[in-house]
Amino acid sequence: MRIGLINENSQASKNSDIFRELDGAAKRNGHEVLNFGMYSADDEEQLTYVQVGIMAAILLNSGVVDFVVTGCGTGEGAMLACNSFPGVICGHVVDPSDAYMFMQINNGNAIALPFAKGYGWGAELNLRYTFDRLFEDEPGGGYPKERAVPEQRNKKILDEVKLKTYRPLVDILKDLDQELVRGAVATKGFKEYFEKYAKNEEIIEYINSL
Repeated sequence: MRIGLINENSQASKNSDIFRELDGAAKRNGHEVLNFGMYSADDEEQLTYVQVGIMAAILLNSGVVDFVVTGCGTGEGAMLACNSFPGVICGHVVDPSDAYMFMQINNGNAIALPFAKGYGWGAELNLRYTFDRLFEDEPGGGYPKERAVPEQRNKKILDEVKLKTYRPLVDILKDLDQELVRGAVATKGFKEYFEKYAKNEEIIEYINSL
């Protein structure tokens, strides 16, 4: 599985710390992490949490990544932005139990963490244990295990609902402010990995048109 890390501007200074813990957990579970930035608070390409949602949707829907790890100060804005788009199920994750239960019960493809709230002594340990629990077991296995069948049924229902309540992603992107979208796909990491891994021809054509 390819996992994408995206940081918005208010928490960009923590990118290297977050990447280190995420990459370690991913490697322990046989996954790969791609870092899409922001890489520091001084980056020329500044991402807002709204643009994080745009980038996450493009990456997931085009097949560049299978999962997105992101966040903001509280994690709420990034979660809301990600869930504004089709093909994204983003959970708000604060601690290891959140991570484990989100993956086992909701089987989503993105999480948003609060990188400022409570980020103090031992913060790297919380990240490490959270990422370990996130990828510990096969997603969608249920929690508690005796609830697996109804939880899996509810996830399928949610997927069907989302198919009917969202328009195609490219139609949405074309209706947005194009400068907003350009800014969301301007990082060095996006350009490198999108060109390498993107599979959806319609999204590729749109991004190239920008």
